[in-house]
Amino acid sequence: MTAAPDPEAAVRWFIDAFNNGDVEAMAACFTNSAVILDGMPPHLWQGPTAARDWYRDVLIEGVHQGAGDYFVSLAKPLHANVTGDSAYAVFPATMTFKMRGRQITQAGAMLTTALRWVNGEWRLVAWAWAKGTSQKA
Repeated sequence: MTAAPDPEAAVRWFIDAFNNGDVEAMAACFTNSAVILDGMPPHLWQGPTAARDWYRDVLIEGVHQGAGDYFVSLAKPLHANVTGDSAYAVFPATMTFKMRGRQITQAGAMLTTALRWVNGEWRLVAWAWAKGTSQKA
């Protein structure tokens, strides 16, 4: 990962890595003290392996639920504040995926992020996902 020019770019790089299923690129977007809060059990992942552990659990849950082909798109952030080496940004998000072969669109989700400027680049220190409403295609 090349140094993100701003916090929004860092978040978008994480989402691009997720959309591409690239767990190593996802992990590179985080600090070693990362925290992830998600609606899927166990709901909380933290520490230097948080991104890898979370993604492993995404895939396990996907097998259990018959879900896959996840894709997240982010709109322009509702909040994007930078104070020194800290940043906070909240993005409206849409996630599409297949559930037992049917296309699902989850609109109205929110991705809330906190970032830190570490060694010359923005890195995620925490994010939380709030689900939107799901619609079957």
